[in-house]
Amino acid sequence: MGTTSRVTGSAASGGNATSAPNRSVSSSTDTGSDATESKPIGRRREDRIVGSSEATRRLVAQATAAARSELPVWIWGAPGTDREGVARAIHAWGPTASQAIEILSCAAIPDALQGRELFGCAEGVYPAIPGEYAGALQRAGGTTLVLEDIERLRPEVRAVLLRVLATRNLRREGENQDRALECRILLLSTTGPEIMGELAHHAIALTPLSDRREDILPLAAHLLRAFAEESGVTPVGFTADARTFLEQEAWGGDVAELRARMREAILLSGDGTVSAEALMLAKEEIPSFKEAKRAFEARYVAGLLRRCGGNISRAARLAKKDRKDFYDVIRRTGIDPADFRS
Repeated sequence: MGTTSRVTGSAASGGNATSAPNRSVSSSTDTGSDATESKPIGRRREDRIVGSSEATRRLVAQATAAARSELPVWIWGAPGTDREGVARAIHAWGPTASQAIEILSCAAIPDALQGRELFGCAEGVYPAIPGEYAGALQRAGGTTLVLEDIERLRPEVRAVLLRVLATRNLRREGENQDRALECRILLLSTTGPEIMGELAHHAIALTPLSDRREDILPLAAHLLRAFAEESGVTPVGFTADARTFLEQEAWGGDVAELRARMREAILLSGDGTVSAEALMLAKEEIPSFKEAKRAFEARYVAGLLRRCGGNISRAARLAKKDRKDFYDVIRRTGIDPADFRS
């Protein structure tokens, strides 16, 4: 029976570890030409693993172990958990880090061309697309091939892929000769690796950002440095209300949402100091003035009550408001002062 190494980790992009590779390959639906296209992406400072949580430490340990191994790696997690960032980290820690990483989205390949795009084909196999074709598994020889959305492959194509991974031999469609598989394979999915069956592999599950909230501020600080540099401004930091916002936001879109909001917030701020208002306005859907005011009141009241141990009179004095007026604000927010009393 094959061995599977499992770990629960985080997919925070940033800090602890890796440098980004130089290129990616994405799939196109143009059936009149090669369905993949290489694009230079340069080194991205934010493509690292950052965090202080136990989940992140486990992830770093698992990713470094996977980088030293020749076994295929299955990385899965909910949308936004930055599966690709973890794949880049594994590549950057591995022996082929100096080579360009290849990334192919299985979801972007037409069903009828999945075999061609992965394994390649001999001349004449696809009359509408004449000529022989080197698939991604052959083109990525000597480096790392990342297959995104692996669950989108047809079952019969997945079965062939598993045979290739098991035997380390590749055969183009329409040919009788095997070729040695020379690339490292990383498989990305939103589901677990059940389809790997008995095949020996590493399996890494990514923990949502909402379940490792101690990683939010370190990751946001890393992204601030990266995106401020990208925008040509000096990174300064977060205002107190911005830190509160970051810690209390739900982050339903996970790391991807935090990254997008941080990039936009820096542009809105115009300098390297990020405020809560900039983070709120960085949402795809801009809140109304009334909604933004209520959100600010809730953060402000929670911060004061936390500082004052739930003492309303003391919090009102710090806010320079009449106690009754301040109590009306508390009531509007729906916050219970008792939650802050020890």
